[in-house]
Formats: sequence, C-alpha cells, structure tokens
Amino acid sequence: MYQFSGKLKMLAFALMIIGALGTAYSFLSAPKTIEDAKAILAEQAHHGGGHGEAHASDDAHAVTSHTEEVKHEEVKTIEVKHEENVDSITHSEAADHKEEVIHENVTEEHKEEAHIAEQVVEKHVAETAHAEVAQHGEAHGEDHGDHHAEHALHQMQNRPWSAFYVAMLFFLGVTLLVLAFYAAQRVAHAGWSVALFRVMEAITNNLHYVSVIMLLFLIATFMHMNHLFPWMADGVFDPQSSNYDAIIDGKKWWMNTPSWLIRGVIYLLGWNIFRFIIRKKSMEQDNGDLKLHKNIYNICVGFILFFMFTESMASWDWIMGIDPHWFSTLFGWYVLATFLVSALTIIAFITIYLRSKGALPLVNDSHIHDLAKFMFGFSIFWTYLWFAQFMLIWYADMPEETTYFALRFNEYKLPFLAMVVMNFIFPVLLLINSDFKSVPWFVTIGGLVILAGHYIDLFVMVMPGTVGAQYGFGIGELSGFLFFLGLFIYATFSAFAKANPIAKGNPFLHESETHHYYNIEHRGEENSHH
Repeated sequence: MYQFSGKLKMLAFALMIIGALGTAYSFLSAPKTIEDAKAILAEQAHHGGGHGEAHASDDAHAVTSHTEEVKHEEVKTIEVKHEENVDSITHSEAADHKEEVIHENVTEEHKEEAHIAEQVVEKHVAETAHAEVAQHGEAHGEDHGDHHAEHALHQMQNRPWSAFYVAMLFFLGVTLLVLAFYAAQRVAHAGWSVALFRVMEAITNNLHYVSVIMLLFLIATFMHMNHLFPWMADGVFDPQSSNYDAIIDGKKWWMNTPSWLIRGVIYLLGWNIFRFIIRKKSMEQDNGDLKLHKNIYNICVGFILFFMFTESMASWDWIMGIDPHWFSTLFGWYVLATFLVSALTIIAFITIYLRSKGALPLVNDSHIHDLAKFMFGFSIFWTYLWFAQFMLIWYADMPEETTYFALRFNEYKLPFLAMVVMNFIFPVLLLINSDFKSVPWFVTIGGLVILAGHYIDLFVMVMPGTVGAQYGFGIGELSGFLFFLGLFIYATFSAFAKANPIAKGNPFLHESETHHYYNIEHRGEENSHH
C-alpha cells in the first residue's frame, strides 16, 4: 500500500494556504469605486506601454476627440442661432430707429447710443452661446468618462473572480476528462491500461472537492456578486431598458439565471454520483466478482452518454456564455479536446511519479509510451479543431463571428499565439519520435509545455469577455492556480493511499501486466550485440 508522505501532504496544504491568501489579497486590492477606477486608468494612460495602458490611452483619446467634435458642432449651431438673433435684433432696432426719426427727430447722439446698445447685445449673446457649449460639452464628456470608468471598474473587479474561475475550471475539466477516459477504457475492455486504473480513480477524487467550490461559485454568480456573464446584467431582457440587448433576448429560453443554475447543479451532481458509484464498485471488484465487472461496464456506458451531453452544455453555459453574442458549433468539442490532452498529461505525470516511488509495480515503459501516444494524438486533434474553427470564421468574415477572434488577436496576441505554438508545435517536435515517448523525463518536459499551453488556452477563452484589456498575470492568477494545485495533490494522493494500487479483480489485469513493446523493452540490445 502506498503511504501519503508527510512532506507531500505539507506541500499540498502549503500551496492551498498560499493560494487562498493570495486570492484573498487580489479580492481586497481590487478597486471599489469609480474614482478608484479613474485613478488606475489615469495612471495607465500616463505610463503607457502595456495592453491595459494602451487601451486606456486610446479610450481617453476617443473621449476627448468625441467631446471636441460635439463642441465644434454645437458651436456651429449656436453661431447660426446667434446670427439670426443679431439680425432680428438689428432689424427690430432699425425699425424702431426709423420710427423715432420720423416721429421724434432723433439726433446723432441717439444713433450712437443705439449702436453701442447693439454691440452690448451681440457680446452678451455670444458669451451666453459659448458658455452653453462649454457647459454641455463638459457634461457630455464627463458622462461618457463616467460610463467608461464604470465599465473598467467592473472589469477590474472581475479580474480576481476570473483568475479564480480559470483555475477552478481547469482542474474541474481535467479531473472530469480523466474520469471520462477511465470510463472509455472500461467500456472498450482495454487491457493495457488496467495497471493505471487506480491512478485514474485517485485523480478523479478531486472532482468531489472542486465541484463543491464550483457550486458555491455558481451560487455567488447567480446572486450577482460578480459581472462575469454580460447576459446577467440588469435590463438586458427588458425592451424598455437602455441596457436592452435584442440578440441576447432572443436566447433567453436558454440564457436565464434559474435554468442556468439548475443545469449547473445537474452537471455537477450527475458527474459526482457516477464517479462515486464507479469507484465504489471498482474497490469491491478486488474480491474477484466478475458480475461487478459487467455492472461497472454498464455504469460507465451510462456515464459516457451523460458526459457527452453535459460536457458540451457546460462549455456553453460556463465558457461560451461569457461572450453571449458569439457561438460556435465546434466549441463543445474544442473544450473537450483541451481538457482531454491535459487529463492525459496529468495521468502520465502521476504515473511517472508513483512509479518512481515503487507504488506501481506493473507499470513499465510501454505504458508510459502509450500515454505519450495519446498525448501526441489528441494534441493533433486539438489542433485540427482549433484550425477548423478559426479558418472557417476567418474565411466567412462575418462580423458577428470574427469579433471573438478579433478581440483575442488584438488584446491577447501574445498568449493567443503562444498557446497555439505550445499546444501544437511543441508536442509535434517532442513526441513525434517513438523512442522519446517512453522516456519519462522527456514526457515530463513535453507535458509541462502542453499543460501550460492549455491553461493559457482556457485563460484566453475566459478573460477577454470578463476583464477585457484589464488582464495580467499577477498574484490573483498565480494564487488561484496554486490553491487548486494543492487541493489536487491532496485529493489525488490521499485517495490513492486508501486503495490497493493494483486492480486485482479485473479480468484483464494479466494483459496489462504483460503489456510490452519489443523495441522498447529491448532498446539498446541490438547495438550491444554489435
């Protein structure tokens, strides 16, 4: 039996504590008022250079230009009115003057006084006109600036929520896909992977912990404690509101907070029930009851059917819903590929570590080789889906579709391009060689790049719609990841320590025990003979 070491347990708790403290700090340090947001925007515009700073500077310039245009147009309008007023005043006074000449025989001194009075009237009208323009322009610019500052405030306040959300979704998705891969192995009656069953079962223990946190997060979002989902804003579905959105209103049969929360509860509850039953039956199977093997098979079939529907729906609700005007029929598959590659990488990491500790006596280089093949193969699958989605939208060039990628390419160019390189180029270069796939340290290096790339991929899915240009990689982003990493370590290794590392009752155990690739197990023998 494997013993969960005290050092590893301390590391897990330390990561969770550091992550929790950093997350709390990111929430407490977020701006609270519009004045705070204005100060941050002013500082960004003053310093310049970054993505957020450039964005703030551009917005400030746009507001100034717009205000100047408004003033210019209003000056023209009021000047025209001023000319009309002067003309009317002049004609009126001329008529009066003529009448005075006829009836009162006005002297030249009276004419001069009338002329002076006319100049006074003209000056008064001009000063009044310019004062009105200045006052209206300043009020308009101030209103526009307040609106922009309020929008930026929501984005800044969203940042700690979004950072925590990305980390939570990543570990939830990875854990869920480990369970899906495990169920697929059961349904396919795969023999090679039986030696890894206890590893996969242990990883899926993390699903229970993250699901509880996810449920609390969904409830907080339902209560409008954050602004992650634009369609939840006040007045979006009200035609009488200035915030009304006709496009989102057309989707209210799906996008409404009660059904959104209910669906989330169904997803989480269903996944956890299936995981609990499968794990329980698998432990009981160690007694050698073949009826349990058939029972687990049926349960796994049911889980895969439930998973295929709920995974896509969850990706619509929890990720695509952040950009409610945009949609993609490939999105559910794309998210699945992202989490699946990451899940396979995590399985490889835990397997390599436990094997190095002597906890997996049946695992050999051939098992590592097969895991690396899956990592490589599904990296290509992810690339296919990414290119298919991007290429079709780029080629069609429809505004309602291109806005999704335009925002990410303009504001998130570095992470957007980096994750494509990390998720495709690196796996091809590192894992295309068959010999490299069975070398643990090489698989580890390639896996670290893959995990980082897919974490950035999820980051780019979530952040543009929640924080816009106010993103970054700071304490909040790092803390969220550390917290869930510590939770993952604790959940996985504590579960692995509670069960026999070998699934003894599985009828395909012997096949997994004798799983060998000749060229891998006898690597180097041919050269030694020469």
